[in-house]
Amino acid sequence: MNTPSKIRTIVLARSPHEHVRQAWEKLQPCLASRPEIEIVGVAMTEDVDHAQLDAELAIVLGGDGSILRACRQFGNHQIPILPINLGRLGFLADLTLEDLQRNLDLVAHRKYAIAEMLMFEAVIHRADGSEEYHLGLNELAVRVGKSPHMFDVELAINGEAVTTYSGDGLILATPIGSTAHSLSAGGPILKQTMRAFVITPICPHTLTIRPIVDRADCTYTLTLPQKEENVLAVIDGHIHRPFQQGDSITFRQAGVNCQLVRFPDHSYYETLHRKLGWDGQLSYKTYMEQGEN
Repeated sequence: MNTPSKIRTIVLARSPHEHVRQAWEKLQPCLASRPEIEIVGVAMTEDVDHAQLDAELAIVLGGDGSILRACRQFGNHQIPILPINLGRLGFLADLTLEDLQRNLDLVAHRKYAIAEMLMFEAVIHRADGSEEYHLGLNELAVRVGKSPHMFDVELAINGEAVTTYSGDGLILATPIGSTAHSLSAGGPILKQTMRAFVITPICPHTLTIRPIVDRADCTYTLTLPQKEENVLAVIDGHIHRPFQQGDSITFRQAGVNCQLVRFPDHSYYETLHRKLGWDGQLSYKTYMEQGEN
């Protein structure tokens, strides 16, 4: 009978915040007590090469931003991420440290599911013929940096002109990104495992311009019809690149997916209910009942 191999695991806890270090100090003895889990690398102050370490699993301590960073770091060699939320909202990192400690048996015996999440690639084609490639998980936003002002951006899907958006910018988001910047701009919530993108205008000048949801296997192209000042292409809120007339951006699904570990009792709608406070109607009923007494 073959003995199952140990789960080669890395821990990503790169953060200047003291509570992240304290969380790792609390988690470390729990993981060390499980011989089935082998910690092969810990990133506290600098990155570790998960491919060189032949890691099978990454435990990420932090928040959604830590997961975005991990996915960019993994590049075309994505491995499953077990996300531990030490931040505030945490739509991706929706597990607590206690959740992990309670479910260590599932981790040790690989009795967890892996949810494949859509990622995107954005290629910025410069007017001089050069190109920049970026991998992202949440969204590409085209917006003004300093001194915000209204500007126009053109969108084509599979080479067919859609419209010219006039406003404060435009967001192309994945289902995961639909609960980030896109949601704040009035976009819809997409279930995380959908294979689609949402196009959300930021403060459009024309009220009939509304968010659009389209297929993930389409190619989206953005251009500026006229010269604009200080327009940026922003990937996942962290990467800022200038975007000028004569440039174009090709946006499409990436060849890899973000892989998130899910325990059997995970519910996306329960997460939305908890994080977005969808118990408002219950509070209203309670308020009415109190008013009647």
